[in-house]
Amino acid sequence: MPIRLAVRAVIVRDSRLLLVNAYPGDQSDLWCAPGGGVEPHEGLAETLARELREEIGLRVNVGAPCLVNEFHAPASGLHQVEVFFRCDMQGGALPPRWRDPAGVVNRHGWFTRAELAALRLKPDSLPRVAFSDDVAYDALETLVR
Repeated sequence: MPIRLAVRAVIVRDSRLLLVNAYPGDQSDLWCAPGGGVEPHEGLAETLARELREEIGLRVNVGAPCLVNEFHAPASGLHQVEVFFRCDMQGGALPPRWRDPAGVVNRHGWFTRAELAALRLKPDSLPRVAFSDDVAYDALETLVR
């Protein structure tokens, strides 16, 4: 199986980080930054803008990369590399009651740095990067659900 390339958005507004849960129902309590897989011949920024429009109805300005994360699931053969970009929202807020038409994202929320400590989220360095000017690389880890 080829390595999957994905992009994710780091969006902080009013000292809160936007996260999504992309597991149907209550299948998992794992939260992550919004984004998705890159399609062939599609640029990273273009992919990120498309994924955010599709999954949470949000339009963004894509900024600089700030984090690279990679994970794998040896049993299934999945190996994914994610590039995180700092993004700014266009407009005032998320659309109210937005539903992902594909059903990938089932809920989203805005979390303070203190609230993130009580959540299960990946990658581990996301809170540090989101609330600073740091950049990071999270080396290959096994996928957790």
